[in-house]
Amino acid sequence: MANPDLNQIRNFGIISHIDAGKTTVSERILFYAGEIHKMGEVHDGMAVMDWMEQEQERGITITATATNCHWKDYTFNLIDTPGHIDFTIEVERSLRALDGAVAIFSAVEGVQPQSESVWRQADRYQVPRICLINKMDRIGADYQQVLEAMIKQLDATPLLLQLPLGDEEKFYGVIDLIAEKTILFTEDDQGQTLISGEIPEELREITQQQRERIIEAAADFDDQILDDFLDGKPIAAERLLPALRQGVISCKLYPVLLGSALRNKGIQPLLDTICTLLPSPLDIPPSPAIQLNNQQPREVTTDPQADLCVLAFKVLADEGRKLSYLRIYSGSLKPGDSVYNSRTLEIEKVARLFRMHSHKRERIHQAIAGDIVTATGLKNILTGDTISNPDCPLQLAGLDYPEPVVSLAIEPKTVADRDKLPLALEKLQWEDPTFKVKEDTETGQTLLTGMGELHLEVVIQRLKSDFGVETQTGRPQVVYRETVRCATEQHEIFEREIDGKTHYGEIKIRINPTERKSGISIDIPEQLLQDWPKELAELVKRNLTAACQSGQIAGYPLTDLQLSLVEIPYNSNKTTDLGISAAISRAITQALKNGKPTLLEPVMALELVAPSDYTGRVMGSLNQKRGQIEGVTSRPGQDVIRATVPLLEMFGYMTELRSATKGQGSFTMEFSHFDQAPAETLEKFGISS
Repeated sequence: MANPDLNQIRNFGIISHIDAGKTTVSERILFYAGEIHKMGEVHDGMAVMDWMEQEQERGITITATATNCHWKDYTFNLIDTPGHIDFTIEVERSLRALDGAVAIFSAVEGVQPQSESVWRQADRYQVPRICLINKMDRIGADYQQVLEAMIKQLDATPLLLQLPLGDEEKFYGVIDLIAEKTILFTEDDQGQTLISGEIPEELREITQQQRERIIEAAADFDDQILDDFLDGKPIAAERLLPALRQGVISCKLYPVLLGSALRNKGIQPLLDTICTLLPSPLDIPPSPAIQLNNQQPREVTTDPQADLCVLAFKVLADEGRKLSYLRIYSGSLKPGDSVYNSRTLEIEKVARLFRMHSHKRERIHQAIAGDIVTATGLKNILTGDTISNPDCPLQLAGLDYPEPVVSLAIEPKTVADRDKLPLALEKLQWEDPTFKVKEDTETGQTLLTGMGELHLEVVIQRLKSDFGVETQTGRPQVVYRETVRCATEQHEIFEREIDGKTHYGEIKIRINPTERKSGISIDIPEQLLQDWPKELAELVKRNLTAACQSGQIAGYPLTDLQLSLVEIPYNSNKTTDLGISAAISRAITQALKNGKPTLLEPVMALELVAPSDYTGRVMGSLNQKRGQIEGVTSRPGQDVIRATVPLLEMFGYMTELRSATKGQGSFTMEFSHFDQAPAETLEKFGISS
């Protein structure tokens, strides 16, 4: 039987482009909810949710931070996420574990590149959203422009719930279109007091028009509302809210509110809307899972009495141990419980459970379905793991990780640094699935790979500040992909005597190039392995998959090709595991060499803002960098340029742009796709174009 308190829980995240005001909104939520008694400001490095040293120094959010607070009769599990594209994994794994989100947009800048990215991530996980157009007090604030951009760029259906009172710096309140009243914000007590009033006569007509739009939207989810509206009957707020909530939970409506978090305006109405329109854990659809002891599909529902099913959506290195962030989808969990990890196939024991308040912890003695908590004691857990009851092992869908595209060579400064470096890097990899470490086989250097220059800069800083490891670094390098340009077949026989035993294996494979963005597909007809012992058949599948991880040019990851198994005869008297493994490795190596291998380079989607006087100069520089201009949008005194540019050309571009625009230009970029590397790049690797 479900716990009735679950109806009062809201698990939600704050998502947006960098500098739209996410963390400022989070700080106000904590203040008005009584969780903190003084609001910290991002620009002062004092925000509670930005607790890491690097976050306070840079004034940006780097890691998703969870906290728990209460508003009226509701419990909030809130996660503040980063807005910079280099830390997109934090958004990805947070949205995977949440029931809802608040999307923040700047009233001046509107829908920006990372706004689109996080919106797509929320779409992928079908996360219901409400929206706040922030910075309504800024010069150039235009909420209508933001609504239009949401429709065009996000393919969303925004529904305005408020009208502003006052423009730009004179923004002083809103009209609540559902309740048909004004809400005036005060500045005397940090915005804690709100004043309700009557709608001015001159605004009644526009209020009625906008409210009718809300009624029409609600009518799509409640036929009786439509009938009463057509009959001219008044529709009370109490009837509108349940219908609108259905629209939000089904991801068909995205209610929009207005505010200025920095000026303490609009936060309490946002909190009320989170309660009334975002889903509780009981409202989310069942999570699909596999029951591992019989391989049958199963639906996991939010029920504290059901079998335990938990997703580890984040892992932190905490004083040498792992602190696991857990979303409890069903069942209950207590300290001392034994749990089964579906990835490691091991049973571990939970030591302690905590509720998080930013980086501080509150020890708890039980977590139930619908909760978001942290745990210690799970030594082998990683992000994306499912834990469950050992007698009913379950497997949830995991997480999709974006591909890292920038690498950096590092060397420890001293012998002491060298000794500490491997463990420090291992712990950082626990935390971040998009951060990779490997050794350069030619130079012996340690190569770090991440999402961008900022991502790797933060890693280097954390090595020093968190682990006391100082390093010397090389210049950032592009992480290419390898593929083939023509189809090829390879027949390979391996037969060799090793330590007095003959090892044999035979295989024939085919490799075909595929279209861009198709990734790798491996075709293994089951009938070819039907005569093989089960263990050897599994070995063949694992080796075929493993051999497709890296190419023959420089060991970069492979992509955009299909590997097909053509023949793989089994001889019970001759075939051995070592023999078939060697044959597979040789066949794929030779096929890749014969397939006219080539390199693909990462191409970035860029949005650049510069004064209109410099637009021509900036576009010229992008053309010189092999950029493709996608479009130019004008704002008062500024132009916004959207383009795609190879990542190789963008290292150090911020300095170049500031010089070209006298310090007034800025840009953001995110990974777009891989495309054929130019001839000069291929020549450096000894490849003919």
